[in-house]
Amino acid sequence: MTNPENTTIDLAGLGITALNEMQQQANEAIQQNSEVVLLAPTGSGKTLAFLLPVASILKPESDHVQCMVIVPTRELALQIEQVWKKMSTGFKVTCCYGGHDMQTEIRSLVEAPALIVGTPGRILDHIRRNSFTGRHISTLILDEFDKSLELGFQEEMSEIVRNLRNVKKKVLVSATTTKIPSFTSIKAPVTVDFVTNKNKSEGLTVVQVLAEKDKMTTLVRLLSYLGAESTLIFCNQRDSVERISAVLKEEGIDCAFFHGKLEQEERERTLIRFRNGSVLFLAATDLAARGLDIPDMKHVIHFELPMKGDEFTHRNGRTARMLAEGTAYILMDREDKLPDYIIGKPKVLDLPAKLAAPPVSDWVTIYISGGKKSKLNKMDIVGFLLQKGKLEKQDLGLIEVKDNISFAAVKRGRAEAMLQLISAEKMKGKKYKIEIAR
Repeated sequence: MTNPENTTIDLAGLGITALNEMQQQANEAIQQNSEVVLLAPTGSGKTLAFLLPVASILKPESDHVQCMVIVPTRELALQIEQVWKKMSTGFKVTCCYGGHDMQTEIRSLVEAPALIVGTPGRILDHIRRNSFTGRHISTLILDEFDKSLELGFQEEMSEIVRNLRNVKKKVLVSATTTKIPSFTSIKAPVTVDFVTNKNKSEGLTVVQVLAEKDKMTTLVRLLSYLGAESTLIFCNQRDSVERISAVLKEEGIDCAFFHGKLEQEERERTLIRFRNGSVLFLAATDLAARGLDIPDMKHVIHFELPMKGDEFTHRNGRTARMLAEGTAYILMDREDKLPDYIIGKPKVLDLPAKLAAPPVSDWVTIYISGGKKSKLNKMDIVGFLLQKGKLEKQDLGLIEVKDNISFAAVKRGRAEAMLQLISAEKMKGKKYKIEIAR
């Protein structure tokens, strides 16, 4: 695909063959208008929808920061950074978020990337430190801006906007209809709305599961019913998330957990294991409802229903993504009343009394103590594991290379033998710690 300014985007590298209707409309609207509000469901491809016009707007001859994307969470920031890199625009991006090494970010910002993506607190910190010059930033995008407000970032975002005095194009992005905050000074935006009525996902099926007094027993039976397919289990509280994971493990079901109080490295490892299929079930708070790069999600389970309809929408957006099909299960008693935000009558599922426990994943995740800064890339790891570990290509799954560490999915039945074979081997002349990630 070729955009104006001769910027060519390789859609195949992004895993798609063509833009969907929302992406086409958003691309056109953002290029042609100075104020745009993009409303589209979670999982519909919003990130690409606003990055495509950015790639067209950026000026190759400029050696200044030209565009900023502000997001509520580090996970969303990292996802946007990865999409941008896959687009192969030739323009540099820097990702800034709390928990990341400040000096690493400052060194990257000194080189003036064309695009900065980050969370409000960290970006404001850099502005106050004068880590970069903002006077050439002409495009500002607030992605999931409603979530940023919900998390209490209004003051930070307001100060950021006040400091960016030469912004000519403002884009607000959300999966739900939300009032435009006054600090944006947006007066008459063009709205691209794929949230209301007919534009909602047609691939989603909502099912009510008749629960026993002990909902955990019902959850175990439901996971057994679903089998070996990736499933997100949503709860309202962190304690519930950890309790579900612990109880399921006691039942012999491997279930990871994910919430905002985990350290960044723990969150990243958990998502990697879930993304590559090493762990099939993930119990999570609403932090996982938005902005996480988790492809091929089959099922979402509402162990506890959220208080607000918006969060119900966001949770369900983790499945039936990009026009695929998926199912959202609600665990409720037969007599319980559905909240008003659930439109229509869900299908009812009465689980069989006897079910075999879900099988263990075919994959395990291998941890490697080196990454990009050690000059390792995916091909290095593939070659090493195939040649020294005696694996076949079909024994290797998803490989992710980070700055200082890497992870590779390996068939469970081959992992231990492979680890023994490579225990004394070097990769690119260096010995790395390689073990099964926990």
